[in-house]
Amino acid sequence: MKHTSPHDSHHEEHHHSGHHGHENMFKNRFFVSILFMVPILALSPMIQTFLGVNWRFTGDMYLLFVLSSLVYFYGGWPFLKGSVDEFRQKSLGMMTLIALAISVAYFYSTAVVFGVPGHEMYWELSTLIVIMLLGHWIEMKSIMGASNALEELVKFMPSTAHLLQEDGTTKEVPTADLLPGQQVLIKPGEKIPVDGTIIRGSSEVDESNLTGESVPVPKKVDDKIIGGSINSEGSLTAAVEKTGEESYLSQVIEMVKEAQESKSRAQNLANRAAKFLFYVAVLAGSTTFIVWFLFGYSVNFSIERMVTVMVIACPHALGLATPLVTAVSTSISARKGLLIRNRTNFEEGRAIDAVVFDKTGTLTKGEFGITDFFVYEQPEERVLEWAASIESQSEHPIARGIVKEAENRGISFSAPDTFKSLTGKGLTGLVENKEIKVISPGYMKEKELEYDTEKFSELSEQGKTVVFVLTDDKLSGMIALADQVRETSRQAVAELKKMGIQAMMLTGDNEKVARWVGRQLDLDDVYAGVLPHQKAEKIKEIQAKGLKVAMTGDGVNDAPALAGADLGIAVGAGTDVAIESADVILVRSDPKDVVSLLKLSRSTYRKMIQNLWWAAGYNIIALPLAAGVLFAFGILLTPAAGAVLMSLSTIVVAINARLLKAE
Repeated sequence: MKHTSPHDSHHEEHHHSGHHGHENMFKNRFFVSILFMVPILALSPMIQTFLGVNWRFTGDMYLLFVLSSLVYFYGGWPFLKGSVDEFRQKSLGMMTLIALAISVAYFYSTAVVFGVPGHEMYWELSTLIVIMLLGHWIEMKSIMGASNALEELVKFMPSTAHLLQEDGTTKEVPTADLLPGQQVLIKPGEKIPVDGTIIRGSSEVDESNLTGESVPVPKKVDDKIIGGSINSEGSLTAAVEKTGEESYLSQVIEMVKEAQESKSRAQNLANRAAKFLFYVAVLAGSTTFIVWFLFGYSVNFSIERMVTVMVIACPHALGLATPLVTAVSTSISARKGLLIRNRTNFEEGRAIDAVVFDKTGTLTKGEFGITDFFVYEQPEERVLEWAASIESQSEHPIARGIVKEAENRGISFSAPDTFKSLTGKGLTGLVENKEIKVISPGYMKEKELEYDTEKFSELSEQGKTVVFVLTDDKLSGMIALADQVRETSRQAVAELKKMGIQAMMLTGDNEKVARWVGRQLDLDDVYAGVLPHQKAEKIKEIQAKGLKVAMTGDGVNDAPALAGADLGIAVGAGTDVAIESADVILVRSDPKDVVSLLKLSRSTYRKMIQNLWWAAGYNIIALPLAAGVLFAFGILLTPAAGAVLMSLSTIVVAINARLLKAE
């Protein structure tokens, strides 16, 4: 299945015709049935008596029969057909119960019209069908809304792209025809047609619709870009990497669908309850009819009680309880860049006791930054300028950290006049006629150069890497660097502790570095020097303490641990979203999204339980009233009252599910 251009829209329409078709079917049948319901109500003798009017005329009952037959067969068709499907699957449930209720009402009323003594019940039949159609329409509309926003993006993906030719000219080609390795030009303001890597140019890219990142993301050479995001003012040349169904956007949409289709624990519970309720309703309806009839009441009255019981017991609200919440939570999570693949484990997130984070790239940025800077006799900016000039010639992570710090401070530097690498010891070069060296502690010891050993030991104990800047063999500065802790990591750990969840770290890095990061973040526990194949064992150890564990990692080295945890969360997956070992994939490398995920898990499950209780509790109270247990006190639910109460239950469940957005 391709999601790359409007040229594929016919395929997509076909793929989604199921949900769209069902939504339109219920909507159309609802409006047609409600048009017929109005004259049915007006023609019904019971309604006329209630309103104190007399609109009877010759043949009115036959007209009532014709209109009601249209509503029964046209409006009731989805339920009649659904009941046949349930019989075939040997899984009787909601559809069978609705079909039974409307069929009993229709055939009994028709018998009355054609001579059997009693009172017709067509108006109850029509109101029940209209209410049920409305409920199903609401359900389909809600479920469709979960992935519509993402699928709209596909429709607006550019149909053509500017393909770069070998002679440097561009040619407009269909996006669907692009192949990996080809180069495309993305002009200012255009939508990016494919997933790729920037090879020329820089710009800011709006990824808000895809990743939830609210501000435009700066992009430069070697950075990844995602198809469907919007280029700002800069012109970009990118190498095509992924197209069609392999693209990020297509995979996200597939995951949203996968999440919608995956059965959740609460949903399974609701399905079992609905099936149980069907048998309860049939038994209660039959018993109600027999008891009232044996007590000497008319067949009409007894049937009316039986139909009312079946209407009241119809597990529509129960059937809606979890799908609506699932649809809303899936929609929210997709917009926030939280891609749920396993709904059962996602729901279990509410009971998580401990979150175990990988360090590099998760809690830290995975790149070196300057943490401490000491200078001797020279201004700090001057020493940094010299060091950056030398380090600009190297691709080492430490070199990149020093150069980036100079760039961040707005310090201009130029390439050295001469440059030489001192293997295993550092770099040297000529800058402004001065010999500048950026070298290791080993070089300092070898040359017996003096430096503050106490300060050096203190920095080393914190797991930091220390380099020295020499000017003409004289110490000018001491620079300490470390893998930078994300600011959002601190916020995430603090939030988790407020939620009563322990925050731990599992890393292959050395003890000193791990302990330093642990102190920075105030983690509850730190496991250092753990090799990838040992991470899953550590997760088991933590679980053995009676804790439910969520593992958060990059989804590659951490795959066994992600699979072994109660909830596996792949963080910072970027365009690599198809990670089979994770239950949830977080698009951004932001630990705070872990907090958002667990909060959403708690609120989602809470909403499901609230809805299940409302639907089940409503039946517990309404069934006895429908059966007529309070008839002696003048309290008797008519089928119409039952239908209204049932619809109120459905509406409450739908509104309650929608309120998940506000949490």
